[in-house]
Amino acid sequence: MTDKPMSTVSPSRFWPRAPFMGLRLRISERRMLLGAVDLGVVCLALWLALATQPALAWRPASMSLYVRWFVTLGGIWLVCALIFDLYHLPQASHPRQSVRSVLRAGVMTVIVYASTPWLTPPLLSRFLIVVFAVTALTGLGLWRFTYARFFTQPWSKQRLLIVGAGRAGAELARNLSQASGIPSPYRGSGYDLVGFVDDEPTLRGQVVAGAPVQGSHAELVRLLSVLQVDEVVVAITNRHAIRAELLEALTTCAERGCRVTTMSALTERVLGRVPVLHVGHNLEEAFPTHDDVSVRLNAIFKRATDLAAAAVGLAVLGLVLPWVALANRVGSPGPLFYRQVRVGRGGHCFAIYKLRSMVPDAEAGTGAVWAAVGDCRVTPVGRWLRRTRLDELPQVLNVLRGEMSIIGPRPERPEFVEQLAAEIPFYRARHGVRPGVTGWAQVQYVYGRTIEDARIKLEYDLYYVRHASLLLDLQILFRTVAIALQMKGS
Repeated sequence: MTDKPMSTVSPSRFWPRAPFMGLRLRISERRMLLGAVDLGVVCLALWLALATQPALAWRPASMSLYVRWFVTLGGIWLVCALIFDLYHLPQASHPRQSVRSVLRAGVMTVIVYASTPWLTPPLLSRFLIVVFAVTALTGLGLWRFTYARFFTQPWSKQRLLIVGAGRAGAELARNLSQASGIPSPYRGSGYDLVGFVDDEPTLRGQVVAGAPVQGSHAELVRLLSVLQVDEVVVAITNRHAIRAELLEALTTCAERGCRVTTMSALTERVLGRVPVLHVGHNLEEAFPTHDDVSVRLNAIFKRATDLAAAAVGLAVLGLVLPWVALANRVGSPGPLFYRQVRVGRGGHCFAIYKLRSMVPDAEAGTGAVWAAVGDCRVTPVGRWLRRTRLDELPQVLNVLRGEMSIIGPRPERPEFVEQLAAEIPFYRARHGVRPGVTGWAQVQYVYGRTIEDARIKLEYDLYYVRHASLLLDLQILFRTVAIALQMKGS
């Protein structure tokens, strides 16, 4: 069955556009809006609660106290927001998920804030705490519900035009057109696809992946104003195939204030992944390109924090070991630790240490195999260790030895590396940094069991390699804490 031809120049939604052009929010603006209003709501709730107590109400003489109290509240809220991933746009665009997550973060914020001495006001009155909690939770819930309903309407979305209706462009269109479904990673990204531009004559007027082909490159500049386009995305994997005429048209678009970007850059911005299948031979989109003093300083600081965190991890390991040993002796007698060879930085192999979570000699008859959901080889104690990520705790020894970092791509077994490197482009690029106890792929994606899973996790790993920073490391660390607390580990 073929798609019906559509009018080549028609908005993809029947919605008044012109009055709202200034309110079509970008991804960074959406996150900034969510963060600013969230913080404003919790601060207002504290202000109103303090106003109920004459001794704590605002007066000029209490300026220094108020600064200390509200700065502390902002810091606690930020940590709780990162733990519950409140600025993940797909989650924020779904009313139920968004409200549930923000209420959890709000409850944790109130509890931690009320339990923090000196840096917070003396919240001794039950009435004051109740006013603070009820006002904050009600305000946060109403605001997040309003955002999910109001700021996901077409008038608030950036209008997107794709150049290239081939395989890459069609895949991007399918992802965007499925944005109304909860599983779609593009949900809530704030993009409204208005169509394609492609020079293939047979595609003119056709529908590709639910979006119309609006014309050729010769009509690109005219379509900017007709369709009120905010961003043009070039979905052409082979950049050498871009003709001089198309390059000139794209330059004119940029000259007129329209953002021009690549599919790879858009995917990184929306999903936090590097689409290795669509990068082609454009090495600058797969490897880090920045080279300044901040890179070296970040590496030095990261190593110092790794050593400090590993020292704390050793103390925690000492507290956990007796209980795990006792549980293993009762439920699954055998070695306490498990040693396995993994591939690290530079492709060098090293021995990784874990608390044993499977029956002894689990691979004696099968050889190296990927773990699966509900793996029968996992012991009852091991299942709990995996869900809380405590089975990874002995790897602080690898961190102290310099073989691993706290944050980085998870090291893979050499038996799988050869297979994955042969089937997935740029797979070995993840070996350019120290592997980690936890990483960006681990907090963003499920446990890998197939080649496709390995490819997607590689895309997250390459994003981390390209954008490694203290802020990203903190985000990963807080998300790991949330996964451990909620026992969502695999």
